[in-house]
Amino acid sequence: MTDAGLRILNAEPDSYCKEAEAILRSLGSVDFKSLNREQLLNCIADYDVLIVRLGFQINREVFLKAKKLKTIVTATTGLDHIDLAAAKEFGVTVLSLRGEVDFLRSIPATAELTWGLLLNITRNLPQAYFSVLNGRWDREAFRGFDLAGKKLGILGLGRIGEKIARYGLAFDMQVRMFDIDKTKTAPGVKSMDTMQDLFAWADIISIHVPLNETTQNLVGMNELSQMENGYLINTARGDVLNEQDLILALEKGHLRGAAVDVIQDERGLENNPSPLINYAKSHSNLIITPHIGGASFDSMASTEIFMANKLKNHLDFKKGEG
Repeated sequence: MTDAGLRILNAEPDSYCKEAEAILRSLGSVDFKSLNREQLLNCIADYDVLIVRLGFQINREVFLKAKKLKTIVTATTGLDHIDLAAAKEFGVTVLSLRGEVDFLRSIPATAELTWGLLLNITRNLPQAYFSVLNGRWDREAFRGFDLAGKKLGILGLGRIGEKIARYGLAFDMQVRMFDIDKTKTAPGVKSMDTMQDLFAWADIISIHVPLNETTQNLVGMNELSQMENGYLINTARGDVLNEQDLILALEKGHLRGAAVDVIQDERGLENNPSPLINYAKSHSNLIITPHIGGASFDSMASTEIFMANKLKNHLDFKKGEG
């Protein structure tokens, strides 16, 4: 039954799934508004529930304005865009995809993008494409490397790392992994004793660790210098990789190429230009995409429906408590 008094704001509604929208409308009054930060701050006081993706930094400033807010819904696994300590202080529940392991195993978008980035950087596809647009037809200029037979190292064997392991084996690659949790295993994949051992062995490293206090700047020159003409892919979080060390590794030849879907301070680019973006403007051995790993129509629809139902279950539970 709809709660006429419950007000829900979806502040990032572009291409929002109609089925998820119907679930939300069954819960209360819903507004779909594409807002900038100033607009969000001006209207958030009117809402009980806020739905966001990754476009906003939900920090203490927002919570101070959000007098009625009780729940934030975000269809993401990473939560570095929300000040969780402030949410707890202000009594706001944060509902996310974190910990929803069984459901997330059905979501392929980030793993598929990871593999796309790997193929693009190892086969020089962006350069070849733009060369053709500029009137050239030169197959010799864009020779790349086969994946078959190469050594793929997976840093972090979560649900995405598991998919990447299967992709690597399907491409006839040698696959090894390192995870801090020594109980994690995958068929056909050997576990390395240390992260440094993994980097020293691999031709290609794919990063799939969550961002937390122990993984901040986890990968730096100590690890990258173990490689020789290797490749690195990061679709985890920008802060797990030391960006200056990545640039240095590319310049020194430890890495032949890198492709990242995430960078540090993604929401502060207007005031703080990214060193990786500046490097990529004049170097073809670094590909950057704007955190589109989970941004497929199919996967986003699935996660939006899941989170709408999670909100419904949460509200039903709170009513039962009352």
